Amino acid sequence: MKRRAPKRLESDFYMRDVLQVAPDLIGKILVRRLPTGDELRCRITETEAYRGEEDTGCHAKAGKTKRTETLYMKGGYTYVYLCYGVHFLVNVVTGAEEQPQAALIRGVEDCYGPGRLTKAMQITKELNAVDLTVSDEIWIEDDGAMPEYVTGKRIGIDYADEHYRNIEWRFTAPSAVKPKKVIKAKNNAVKREKKRE
Repeated sequence: MKRRAPKRLESDFYMRDVLQVAPDLIGKILVRRLPTGDELRCRITETEAYRGEEDTGCHAKAGKTKRTETLYMKGGYTYVYLCYGVHFLVNVVTGAEEQPQAALIRGVEDCYGPGRLTKAMQITKELNAVDLTVSDEIWIEDDGAMPEYVTGKRIGIDYADEHYRNIEWRFTAPSAVKPKKVIKAKNNAVKREKKRE
């Protein structure tokens, strides 16, 4: 499909089921505007779907808590949490209010892994429960790119039951690789530099 001028995704995109939204996020552009005014713009290459209290891989499996209350918001909000006390992970809440589901953004071009991308894009808990449709700090754009994707098992959910451990709710662009690079903002553009071993 021919590329077009990027346009911010609106509420109707996020109000759908996560099993529609998660694969549709592949190829979209995650935008992070830093306090300096510089912007990081990175194309999403991998997502995972987490769907409801019945999904034993989803944080909502224990019901609504202070930690998970953002998951119960209507689609279009960020759900950012600290994983194992080390990395922040960013998710996109989807679907109707009180129907907990979200798409984890696992990777972007030139930055593989959900913890690496949040560090590179300076996404922290302070960006939890942010409305992606109106925020001037973080949002997602569509420029018409619709890459193919493959499905696979979700990563890092050994605690889930067998059904949900094996369900293929991970969506990955075939072009996604695992380069050792960092992303830096400069003059409203993305600068990529090789990371020293």
